[in-house]
Amino acid sequence: MILESKLPFKYLIGIVKYELAIVLMVGIITHFSAIRLTEFLPVMPLAIPAFLGTSISVLLSFKMNQSYDRWWEARKIWGAIVNDSRSLVIQLQSFLSFEHTDIIKRISYRQIAWCYSLGRSLRGSPRPIDHLDHLITTTDDAQISKHNNCNLAMLQLTAADIRELRLNNAIDMHGQIHLQETIIRLTDSMGGAERISKTVFPSTYRLILHFIIYLFVITLAISLKGTNNVFVIPLLLLISAGFFCIEKIAFHLQDPFRNLPSDIPVTDIARTIEVNIRQLLSEEIIPAESKPNDYFVM
Repeated sequence: MILESKLPFKYLIGIVKYELAIVLMVGIITHFSAIRLTEFLPVMPLAIPAFLGTSISVLLSFKMNQSYDRWWEARKIWGAIVNDSRSLVIQLQSFLSFEHTDIIKRISYRQIAWCYSLGRSLRGSPRPIDHLDHLITTTDDAQISKHNNCNLAMLQLTAADIRELRLNNAIDMHGQIHLQETIIRLTDSMGGAERISKTVFPSTYRLILHFIIYLFVITLAISLKGTNNVFVIPLLLLISAGFFCIEKIAFHLQDPFRNLPSDIPVTDIARTIEVNIRQLLSEEIIPAESKPNDYFVM
């Protein structure tokens, strides 16, 4: 997630540098061709590029709204994961006696691993439970490895542990129901995040938008054929840079698990959950909270 006060200018230029290179080439060719072919080209009124600019603004506004809605939904999902992960541990400590400390710790550690694993799987990791051996027992790891969806397998193991606790009369039916409801909410959150990750925003919309922006550049360059060359090309670059920056930001926001600076900081959130759970378990050794990477956190 990009931090509000530390966004460098080079980041904005970096995400649109290829588009600006095309604009520079198209603008130069169009502008100087229009000057040489003045006698053959009809007069291009400024109303035409102005109309295209207005159309681009409307399209960008729609795309930004849709992209931010996807990003914000993903953030709300991970906010629910934080709450339910804390609730799971508190419920276990409330419903179970002190003699069940080991099972509480095992489920709590598995929940921490689940948060890290879910974030990695959303970002395309082929084996998201790698390097989580300190949180998952060998027996659990063997069971989880049999599943294509490691995160679902971990929730299934937690549900099995709760069922076993109920069969052994360690918790009553009321406690089992509340714990199962928490697991159901975690499953729903996982499904919501996977839906956002696997639902592709229509690529044709982006292609059409790019085409209209380049058309705007061409028509504006023709309209300004009588203007001093020193001002035309920088003007084309500045206006198109604004359009392309907004479009590229919306493009990044539409997929909040692409492992980019604009992503939902799932690793940072998982680290926060780990710190919270370890403190709920009254552990003395707490991992340090992750620090921002220059101008963003992951």
